Amino acid sequence: MANAILLAEVEKICREVGIFQLQHWQKIGQSEIVDKGLNQLVSFVDRESEQKLMDQLRLLLPESVFIGEEFNPERILGSQPTWIIDPLDGTTNFLHGLPIFSISVALWRDGALQLGVVCCPALQESFTASLGEGAYLNGVRLELNKVIAMDHSLIATGFPYCEFEKMDAYLALLEALMRGTHGLRRMGSAAIDLAYTAAGRFDGFFEMGLAPWDIAAGVLLVQEAGGKVANFNGENGVLFAKQIVASNPSIFDHFLAIVRDKLS
Repeated sequence: MANAILLAEVEKICREVGIFQLQHWQKIGQSEIVDKGLNQLVSFVDRESEQKLMDQLRLLLPESVFIGEEFNPERILGSQPTWIIDPLDGTTNFLHGLPIFSISVALWRDGALQLGVVCCPALQESFTASLGEGAYLNGVRLELNKVIAMDHSLIATGFPYCEFEKMDAYLALLEALMRGTHGLRRMGSAAIDLAYTAAGRFDGFFEMGLAPWDIAAGVLLVQEAGGKVANFNGENGVLFAKQIVASNPSIFDHFLAIVRDKLS
């Protein structure tokens, strides 16, 4: 199935799962929340959303396999088409009634990310990208912000919420960026952070402790909007690196240098 046809179908599936999520948003009781570990919450909405995604995506590509937080998190990329999915990125936001949560779906095939969707049900926004075809928001083509200097940039990040070994270095980096940019924002969904970077709402994004399903769709969005993405060493392979820097090309080298200086 061609990427364009697949992308339209995947976006439709994500919107349908989003309707299910909105039916339960702001209605989850404390007894329905499972604490998997420090600051790692999950509910039946995560699990049912993932099952709905898998059931429908498998119909599109019966030979495909999955990588996801709630299912098969240890799988590596092989020769089979692979869906990399996060059924509810921003679970904590969702459970606290905040509208900043998303459904993130990417397809890895033939050695590359082929398509990505970041659907934000409560915000009624759907970010989509297909390899070589650009990135879009609700059908309108995205362009990166053209800011050319770090001191004019707005940067997004996510705080270490369960891995605190590098907290001092992370705080030092936050201070450097607070002093050297227009400010920092923490949305609580890496998929949305990357989508907003692709849309020019943020000028860059960095975070560590990430999994492939957190970033796969967002990485393609940024790249298809014309941005650059790397790990903290400046290398392109980010899906399994657990760290990411993304921005427009004009500030990328300076941005990466600041991050590397504090965290490498």
